[in-house]
This record gives sequence, C-alpha cells and structure tokens, in this order.
Amino acid sequence: MIRITIYVNEYHDYTGFDMSGHAEFADPGRDIVCSAVSILVINTLNALEAYTDDETSHVSDEEEGTIEFRFRRRPSHDAELLLQTMILGLESLEGNSEYEPYIDIIFKEV
Repeated sequence: MIRITIYVNEYHDYTGFDMSGHAEFADPGRDIVCSAVSILVINTLNALEAYTDDETSHVSDEEEGTIEFRFRRRPSHDAELLLQTMILGLESLEGNSEYEPYIDIIFKEV
C-alpha cells in the first residue's frame, strides 16, 4: 500500500508530505496505481522547482518508494495551488473503489 501523510499547519497551509510504500496493485512495470501516484507526485515536485521560488527540501529513495518533502518557509500561493492539485489527483485515486485498497492519504496537523 502507498501511504501519503500530508502536513498542514494552523493556517491551513500545506507544509510538506511523506510518501512510502508500493501499491502492489499489479506486477512492477504494470502497476497503474504506482504509476499514477508517481506521476502526480514527481510532476508536482518538478513544477514547484520550475514555476515557484519556494525553498524546499526533499529526500527520495526509489527502491523503497519513499519521498520526504518539506517547504522551508510558508508556501507561496502558486506552490499551495500546485500541492492542492496533486492532492486532488491523489484523493481521486483513493476515492475509486478499485484503487482505494492500494492508497491511504492522511492529513496531519503540525
């Protein structure tokens, strides 16, 4: 199962997220759940770097299927919008009865 913990502060800003695990929906290379989550997350990280000036940090391990991402300061409006877009896609996957057993999204206040 892919577990995604999204961190939210008292101002309702997203401050980062952790992702771990593999969906195991299908064999490696054919797992559409893993592929969808990977595309959403990696595209968001790339967009944050390309289109915002926000300072961030992230550590990833492809073999383990982990990403730890944090904003170093309060995210800009554009960064917040990009993260909301990623979350919308992830929640759409989680809300699909076929894929729901393979993804778990948790919101945690920090």
